[in-house]
Amino acid sequence: MAITAAMVKELREMTGAGMMDCKKALNETNGDMEAAVEFLRKNGQAKAEKKAGRIAAEGLCKVIVKEDKTAAVVEVNSETDFVAKNEEFQNFVTAVAEQAINSEAKDMDAFLAENWNADASKTVKEALVEKIAVIGENLTIRRFEKVVAENGCVVSYTHGGGRIGVIVEADTDVVNDAIKEALTNVAMQVAALAPKYVSQADVSEEYKEHEKSILLEQAKNENPDKPEGIIEKMIIGRLNKELKEICLLEQAYVKAEDGKQSVGKYLEQVAKENGANLTVKKFVRFETGEGIEKKEEDFAAEVAKQMGM
Repeated sequence: MAITAAMVKELREMTGAGMMDCKKALNETNGDMEAAVEFLRKNGQAKAEKKAGRIAAEGLCKVIVKEDKTAAVVEVNSETDFVAKNEEFQNFVTAVAEQAINSEAKDMDAFLAENWNADASKTVKEALVEKIAVIGENLTIRRFEKVVAENGCVVSYTHGGGRIGVIVEADTDVVNDAIKEALTNVAMQVAALAPKYVSQADVSEEYKEHEKSILLEQAKNENPDKPEGIIEKMIIGRLNKELKEICLLEQAYVKAEDGKQSVGKYLEQVAKENGANLTVKKFVRFETGEGIEKKEEDFAAEVAKQMGM
């Protein structure tokens, strides 16, 4: 039977499933609309698509490290914190992280199109759709990043049971327990203070100029009577203070006993004690729900609406 656009449109309106999923369902069932609806339900698409509009801002970050050389971090979101604590969801997030550490994908589209490691008969996206149908909430694989250390090692740190996941990559000619412990301490620093850059060398001149212009306006508003030369010195000081806060190696090391040692100085000390050339090359920090606008629910209003009050 020839499948028409009108038939696909009708099935889409009935189920909320995607256009291509509807077309496939109709082809599989030879145009039988009821059988096509059942096909979509069995495969999870109808249920998943209806939930796709819901905001998934909870969930977990998961980090996996392989042989101190390769690491991957993923963020998988759910609608509620309750599901994020569910064992089935947690196992799925682990499987997604294992997929990521073995993946060669460069973006999310390529990642979702890969064969699912746990069952090569389906794609990552199809595995996700199935899990949505089982769990009954909108789930999203939001992001992933894979880090491979060419000249050193990688370490990881997970905070808050998966709320934050961190990878730190270092170039080092010595990889021992002391070096890995120091880098893990640095990963904890990244989790706690969320730096934006490794060092000032990574900060673009455009960023500095942009921040300088903001600080200049602030200083002028606060000190309208001060000469321009004095204001210029003030904003240089403020900019340097801000850069110390956002650059990892210049941050005050949180575990330092005197509170004065920088992260950079701490690593220099560890490197000297272990006869190593040690440099932090990169870090990755994922925080669950970061940047997602969460919908604030008024439960009483929602109940009243449903009751027609």
